[in-house]
Amino acid sequence: MITGEQKPIDEIRDMISRYKDVLVLGCGTCVAECAAGGEKETAALASALRMANKMEGRDITIKERTLDRQCVKEFIIQLDDVIGQFDSILSLACGAGVQSVAEMFPEIPVIPGLNTTFLGETRDQGIWVENCRGCGDCVLYYFGGVCPITRCLKQIMNGPCGGSKEGRCEVNLEVPCAWQLIIERLERFDAIDRLEEVYPPKDWSKKQGQGPRKIIREDQQK
Repeated sequence: MITGEQKPIDEIRDMISRYKDVLVLGCGTCVAECAAGGEKETAALASALRMANKMEGRDITIKERTLDRQCVKEFIIQLDDVIGQFDSILSLACGAGVQSVAEMFPEIPVIPGLNTTFLGETRDQGIWVENCRGCGDCVLYYFGGVCPITRCLKQIMNGPCGGSKEGRCEVNLEVPCAWQLIIERLERFDAIDRLEEVYPPKDWSKKQGQGPRKIIREDQQK
C-alpha cells in the first residue's frame, strides 16, 4: 500500500489561510490503513483546525468528508453535489489522490495535507516498512523474495559487500543485511544457483526518465 504522514499542522494552516470554505477530504484506503488520512484522522484534523481558527478569531468554515478512494473517478464524482460549497479542498490522500481530485475539479485548489512516503508493508500494529520501490522490473524471484534495491542500503545486485556484522548492515545496524537474508532464503529453497548469474545494473528508465508511467488493460475497459 501507499503510506503517508500528515504534514505539520502549522504548514497546513498556512496553506489554507487564504480560503474561507475548506473541505477536509479523507481517503478510506491506503492512508487510512497507516492512520494518516482515514475518516478518524480527517475528523480529528478538521476539529483541530476549527478550534485553532476559533481561538484566533478567524472566520473560516471547515467541513470534512471521506471517500473510499481519492484516486478513482467513480468515488470522486460523489463530490459533485457539494463541491460548489467550498473554495478549496484539503486532501488527506497520497499524491496520486490529490492530483486525481484536482483533475476532476480544476476550478478549485486541492491542497495536500499529507507527505506521501513509500510503498509499505504493515509489519505490525502501528509499524509500516518500505519493501518495494516500484522499479517496474521485479527481481524478487532471483533473490529469494528479498529486494536488494529496497532492502540493501547500497543497492548491490551481485552479492554482499562483506561489511555486515552479525547479520546487520554496516551502514545502519538497525537494518538486517539484505544479502544475508537473500542467501539464507535461496539456500532454504535449494536455489542458491540463481546467484551464479550476473545481474546488470538496474534499468531505471522503467521507473523514471520517460515521464509518468501508465498501465493500459484493454480487457478491463468498458
